[in-house]
This record gives sequence, C-alpha cells and structure tokens, in this order.
Amino acid sequence: MAKAAGILEVFGLATAFVAADAGCKAADVTIEKFDKNKPANADSLPVPLIVAIKFRGEVAAVEAAMRAAEEAAKGMAGVVSRYIIPNPVRSTEKMLKLSGLDKK
Repeated sequence: MAKAAGILEVFGLATAFVAADAGCKAADVTIEKFDKNKPANADSLPVPLIVAIKFRGEVAAVEAAMRAAEEAAKGMAGVVSRYIIPNPVRSTEKMLKLSGLDKK
C-alpha cells in the first residue's frame, strides 16, 4: 500500500525548511522532495519563489505534519496551498519523485 502524500506550497526556500522541520518533528513522516515553481507573476508575490514540500507517511501522520508545517509557514512568508493524497496511484507516485530543484 502506498504512503499518503501531503503537499504544502509555501513562499520561499527558508520558509520551506522551517515548515518541513516542524512537520517532521510533529509526526512520523519523511520528506519526498522539495519542488520549486516561479510563477509568471513572481514579482508581485511576497517572495518570488514557491516551494512545495512533499510529506510521506500514514494519513494521520501526514495530516499532523501538514498542520504543524502550515502553522510554521504562516509565521514566516506564508502558505500558498495544501493538499493531502491519501493513496496515490502509481503514476502520481512517479510525479511525486520529480523536482525542479534537481535541475542544474
């Protein structure tokens, strides 16, 4: 059975690190990868980079991690969006492993 995936998009890399740390301390989860997105309207955003944190674990643990991470991110640059996928299908699993931060 696949692990649940929680995706939390936040403004900025520093916010992502703080949120990921809070989420991992709050629950038994792992980080799949960080991903990045620089939207077309980046100059009008509080921080011009959006980072997605991908938590993995049991559904209840991912929910707890997401709550803690979201609270931590709200105290910094802020949250863009959040979503939990309880049982990702195989094709989604492949996409969760991709990251724009891996590109040179």
